[in-house]
Amino acid sequence: MVRADRLLSVVLLLQIHGRMTAADLAARLETSERTIRRDLEALSGAGVPVYAERGRGGGWALLGGYRTDLTGLTEQEAQSLFLAAGPGALAGLGVEPAIESAMRKLLAALPVTHRRDVEAAQAAVVVDPIGWGRITEETPHLEALRDAVVAGRELRLTYAKPGHPSSPRVVDPYGLVSKAGTWYLLARSKGSVRTFRVSRVHAVEETGAPTQRPDDFDLADAWAQVRQDMEAREGCEVLVRAALGVVPQLHRMLGGGGRLQPVAGEGTAGWPAFTATFPAIGAAAAMLAGLGGRVEVLAPGEVRRALAAIGAELHATYGPP
Repeated sequence: MVRADRLLSVVLLLQIHGRMTAADLAARLETSERTIRRDLEALSGAGVPVYAERGRGGGWALLGGYRTDLTGLTEQEAQSLFLAAGPGALAGLGVEPAIESAMRKLLAALPVTHRRDVEAAQAAVVVDPIGWGRITEETPHLEALRDAVVAGRELRLTYAKPGHPSSPRVVDPYGLVSKAGTWYLLARSKGSVRTFRVSRVHAVEETGAPTQRPDDFDLADAWAQVRQDMEAREGCEVLVRAALGVVPQLHRMLGGGGRLQPVAGEGTAGWPAFTATFPAIGAAAAMLAGLGGRVEVLAPGEVRRALAAIGAELHATYGPP
């Protein structure tokens, strides 16, 4: 941590907590007590009214309610900032330490009347982007991609599609999108905007050229079009019968949006029929396999065969010898 930033952090921590020992400050700022004592002496010499209280329960404090000030934020605006930047909100981008430092500074600068509710808002939400049973993807180049997007720098990627060897791609990076915990890079390559799964990027190198990004490019609009194209291209409609108790789970699994529609004439007592739209055949089989015998796939045959293969693999692994 740069010393100027650490000195400010010391002042803000004392402002928040009132009194802290050198050991507490050192632990919070990941440095030594000796360094903290030198920082406190430097602050005192610069005119910041820090003083030491000796004895049991003592520590360092600011004299006479000394504080930095931040104006212009309403209580609701401050709470919204802390909710948006809560734990896990931008997991993997490499900005977590900077966000934590910024939030600490903001908290210290808020009026005392706002601080308690804002602290409660900060602790109210945790974003866990990884679904149950999913494996976290390794994205070692995510921070480098983020830096290139922000700075507007052209990149040479080493990228590998599934089942293909890696190859170089020169791209203009436009933006990063997190979809259910999976990161994607939207970038111009070979004359059109393409989508690259960040976990498949094996190397990142700057070319030295600036990004050629259209002035009217909008990342949210571009991603909406990508998502629509992918769903239209890879969509798989499955005819299923489902036990009544599992229907709400199917709705949650498919995420709404009309992806589960009732079908008359195909159901039986207690087992209504539906068409369920999945991103692809493999995804349909993998998701429905988790529901076991509570769902029966009537069509298409590709999904039935994929489920049978999953069942055979599970039986081979877990069935009796």
